[in-house]
Amino acid sequence: MQGYEVGTRLRYRLTLASGVLECLCFAGVVFGYASLVFVLKDDGYFSQLCVSVPDINITIAEDCSSQDEQFSLVFTIASFLNNFLNIVNGYLFDRCGTMVTRLVGIFLYTTGTLLVALSSPTFSELLFPALSCIAVGGILLLLTNMQVSNLFAAHRSTIITLYNGAFDSSSAVFLIIKVLYEQGVSLRSSFLVLSFCSIIHLLRTFLLMPRAHIPYPVPQYYTYGLNCGKANTYNVEQSESMRDGRMNVSQELNGRDNAPPEPEDGTEAQDSEKAVSFRSCVLSWFFLWHMLWLSIMQLRHYLFIGTLNSRLSRLADNDPDLVSQYTNAFAMTQLCGVLCAPWNGLIMDRHKGKPLTSGETEQEADLRSSYLSLFLTALQCLLFSVCASIPILSLQYVTFALQVLNRSFLYGGNAAFINIAFPASHFGKLYGLVMSMSAIISLLQYPCFALVKGPLGGDPFFVDIVLIVFTLLVFIHPIYVFIHCRKTARNREDDDKPVANSSKLPEAKL
Repeated sequence: MQGYEVGTRLRYRLTLASGVLECLCFAGVVFGYASLVFVLKDDGYFSQLCVSVPDINITIAEDCSSQDEQFSLVFTIASFLNNFLNIVNGYLFDRCGTMVTRLVGIFLYTTGTLLVALSSPTFSELLFPALSCIAVGGILLLLTNMQVSNLFAAHRSTIITLYNGAFDSSSAVFLIIKVLYEQGVSLRSSFLVLSFCSIIHLLRTFLLMPRAHIPYPVPQYYTYGLNCGKANTYNVEQSESMRDGRMNVSQELNGRDNAPPEPEDGTEAQDSEKAVSFRSCVLSWFFLWHMLWLSIMQLRHYLFIGTLNSRLSRLADNDPDLVSQYTNAFAMTQLCGVLCAPWNGLIMDRHKGKPLTSGETEQEADLRSSYLSLFLTALQCLLFSVCASIPILSLQYVTFALQVLNRSFLYGGNAAFINIAFPASHFGKLYGLVMSMSAIISLLQYPCFALVKGPLGGDPFFVDIVLIVFTLLVFIHPIYVFIHCRKTARNREDDDKPVANSSKLPEAKL
């Protein structure tokens, strides 16, 4: 049995390591779009939208603002679908399990990379479905990988943030494609290689991932993958039922100060599931403030990435060498996402291994550790927004560093908080819903871009100021979680105090 346990733990570690590599090399490549735009412009994509206009010296110059707008629209649609379809992705994951979800993701990802390989300046419109398929397929790979954190109970938040950091860092793949392009490797060849790598995703799906879901807590000797028997099926279902039965979040979700008493009959899991139904999760203040927290910061990041090429061109006076230099610098900083994100997980897991306060549940301890992470993420976004609004080219290096730090904290913290605050049975749906709703808000990036290119004459300063003001709203979420945790602790202390007058006992129970 000892050898079996060693083999199981080896499988767990291989799953973890291969998942990090999968997210790092493939899942979030669409967010390296600024590097890809440089290549696409050089190849002549959407070049028919550039028009010749006479300048003051009666020389002919090209106005490519329509071309920039079209490239921005490609990214806007891809980033929107990347998030909006997560409600479908989450339902697919919760309903059909890991294998079906991954096969759908691999199909979409491979289709997207093949469409880019088949595209050309003549068929520039292929970029719209191509980037969208790559974005949606990549987020499906991330969604199925985050459950691997359940295999390592003491480091769940750290591993979730690690995967999200790897997802962010994968945007550097387009930088590698850009560098290879400058060395003579065609865009088509690079994307054909990415398409061929889908074989790796398929092998990992069948060898190192479960058919359904990884439960939490994990049953003893739980295993998965090829040649694994069905002996653990009952344990997995039983574990998930026990997990849902132990979730004690009805205090927040039902809007009451005290959780309902535990049922005394054999329907504990069913009653608990009713108390934390999907609807009650969605209508809770936790979910609503968290959605606002994510949506505003995501809009700030999407607008920055989608307009980076035109922003750098303006600050560099259209010097292509300077634009290339800063584009490379931005892409290089994205590699640091996988290094920055685990720090957020360590902040959220800092209480693990320490004894719980008297009467405190594990979930309450997790929530207590989460508000510092939420606050630091909001503060980083505020600093990033301020730096991005200052029109100094050299300062953009600082902006890049703050952007990758904040983005790695943002998405890892988003998934980790949902995993902490809500039942595991609703994780996929809630994660998908919050990403979908934030995607609707992210559509504002396109009218913002049109506003900058039109009435504001290419100067994004006033739009940046408005976004800074909106960023201040994200501090509501960590403050609310902090107040909730303090209130819960105070109520627990009051319940532990001996009652001096028996006439007050009924009031204490209400």
